[in-house]
Amino acid sequence: MSGGSAKPETTFPPEKRKAFLPVSSDPTYDVLCIGNAIVDIIARCDEAFLVDNGIIKGAMNLIDAERAELLYARMGPAVEASGGSAGNTAAGVASFGGRAAYFGKVANDQLGVLFAHDIRAQGVAFDTKPLEGFPPTARSMIFVTPDGERSMNTYLGACVELGPDDVEAQKAQGAKVTYFEGYLWDPPLAKEAIRRTAALAHAAGREVSMTLSDPFCVDRYRDEFLDLMRSGTVDIVFANESEMKSLYQTSSFEAGLEAIRKDCRLAAVTRSERGSVIVRGNETVQVDAIEIAELVDTTGAGDLYAAGFLHGYTTGRSLADCGKLGSLAAGIVIQQVGPRPMKSLREAAEQVRLG
Repeated sequence: MSGGSAKPETTFPPEKRKAFLPVSSDPTYDVLCIGNAIVDIIARCDEAFLVDNGIIKGAMNLIDAERAELLYARMGPAVEASGGSAGNTAAGVASFGGRAAYFGKVANDQLGVLFAHDIRAQGVAFDTKPLEGFPPTARSMIFVTPDGERSMNTYLGACVELGPDDVEAQKAQGAKVTYFEGYLWDPPLAKEAIRRTAALAHAAGREVSMTLSDPFCVDRYRDEFLDLMRSGTVDIVFANESEMKSLYQTSSFEAGLEAIRKDCRLAAVTRSERGSVIVRGNETVQVDAIEIAELVDTTGAGDLYAAGFLHGYTTGRSLADCGKLGSLAAGIVIQQVGPRPMKSLREAAEQVRLG
């Protein structure tokens, strides 16, 4: 592991630094997560199933209601679990013992009730008003191949109705860090909600973070994501290696890392079994992945890494410990089916003396 003593401002362009205002009151939450509120329907399949059904392996494929019904009919035995990238992160923060809140739109239907129950049961504050009538709550058919890779097929449904009217100012101003998923750039109203939340957060002296979510998502919104980073709208970025390379259209990990170092105040880049690399100014921290007994399902690995990292960050840990908490959470979730932790992450952290 290596580190530097330089401050973050050494490479972040001076004209793009945030002039943060003093925080006027103590924070109510550690992390506010904003995302697509989705119920995951998870089933195992073989490689041939993906080919026969035209599913892009390892990607998040957006689908319409008709294809959602078709794939659901072709699925084998499935497990239903509340998901959505940022929702998983919020649940992870709460499992560590952090104070988490969530903005996300569901419909007032069976899956919407399931989602709301699950996230609140995890200890997350969720008060977004449900949508009455059509479209229904979003769902994602997730097919897990024998290698543990997941291929998501998502019908956004009520997610697209999340907008600026759903922004709760008290939560936006009262969270140490707001975290949102890049997937939110697909529904247009959500962009307005993100920008409004970021403005409220920054005015209160808080920070804003995002995950790039998916290489295909990055391809769709590369210029906008770069503008969010370079303008200072986003302070902290989470990405995996493929997403970072897609963002900068490079095949070189080193080149991508140097570029993201200059474009944002803090970035954490995950590399699966090779751990993660965290950069802030001239500082570089490398973190190992944890050893696992068996890879079961990679769904939620990046979401839980962000949860661990942000829990560490909002409780004043070193970057190294933030990364270790991220690796711990990711390593635990990939050894189970489903993206929400089934064991207490706080207890797991205490067992390895990170609690």
